[in-house]
Amino acid sequence: MESWFVAGALLALGLGACGGKQADEPVGNKRAPLTLSGEAAQRWDSLCVTCHGKTGQGDGPGAAALKPKPRSFSDGAWQASVTDEHLRKVIIEGGQAVKLSPLMPPNGDLRNKPEVLEQLVKKVRSFAP
Repeated sequence: MESWFVAGALLALGLGACGGKQADEPVGNKRAPLTLSGEAAQRWDSLCVTCHGKTGQGDGPGAAALKPKPRSFSDGAWQASVTDEHLRKVIIEGGQAVKLSPLMPPNGDLRNKPEVLEQLVKKVRSFAP
């Protein structure tokens, strides 16, 4: 089965399960993740949450069917190991562009939407411990 088809099917499964755009409640001494606005909020809720989950733990509604499992953004060692430029590349070009899962689809149109891209990068960073 083509990876784009699997990714599309998983996206379709998760579209109805996405929550609102408000920041999650802080857990323990962690700060609340960044609240997004506009197109960045829509993209996060309809695309990213499907696999990475509302709280960025890699536990979205489509994650159970994926191998490898989606990245947990709350992994401090991982957060320290990647640059914002790397995150931009993954978001724009997809997982396969950086030797990650081809099931992470590209979002090439974000090359021309730097403000949306930057909000998404900041959202990913907001899950750092």
